[in-house]
Amino acid sequence: MAYSAIALIALAAAQAATTQATIQQPAQPAAIAPAAAPAVILQAPTENVLRAGTAVPLVMAESITTNGKKLRVGQRVRLTVGSDVRLGSSVVIPAGSPADAEVTDVRNKGMWGKSGRIEARVLNVRVGDRLIRLSGAFDGKGVTGTAGVVAAVALVPIAGFFVTGTSANIPAGSGVKAFLDEDLRIAAPAPAPAAAPAPAAAPAAGQ
Repeated sequence: MAYSAIALIALAAAQAATTQATIQQPAQPAAIAPAAAPAVILQAPTENVLRAGTAVPLVMAESITTNGKKLRVGQRVRLTVGSDVRLGSSVVIPAGSPADAEVTDVRNKGMWGKSGRIEARVLNVRVGDRLIRLSGAFDGKGVTGTAGVVAAVALVPIAGFFVTGTSANIPAGSGVKAFLDEDLRIAAPAPAPAAAPAPAAAPAAGQ
């Protein structure tokens, strides 16, 4: 009996110690899931595009005129690019590139002071083996002979019939405004190679 009482006392003491340890042990914090890494926002790649509507300065490579009554609707006219067309530092359409236009309307000078007139539209420019569409129109007009007709009629009514205006002329070298009629996607230039470091100088003898 004495042995059993001692065992019971020891068991009760052990249970009390366990309970005390449980009460004194701080509660463990709940595990927190790591925050998800924020998404990386990438900037959209910049397109190398020369947009439609970009100005292309042209120069007449030949003269056209209504004098002689030889100019016809549909006749082609030669022009050249007056200055480089660039996208950033890249030359897309070099100066001197050949361009074409087409005569769309012709009126020759005539009686009663009627002057000559030329109307034309720009078609394209050639760069290498590529034809690039252009838009734009230009014209040339002669001087009407209205004042001469009035004076002639005042003197002799029938004389006004024989007064003519002047022929229309667009001389070589005249400037013509044109514009790209399509977007041009340009290959990005290759990055310049990095410069190799200069080799270190060899020490002089005796140092």
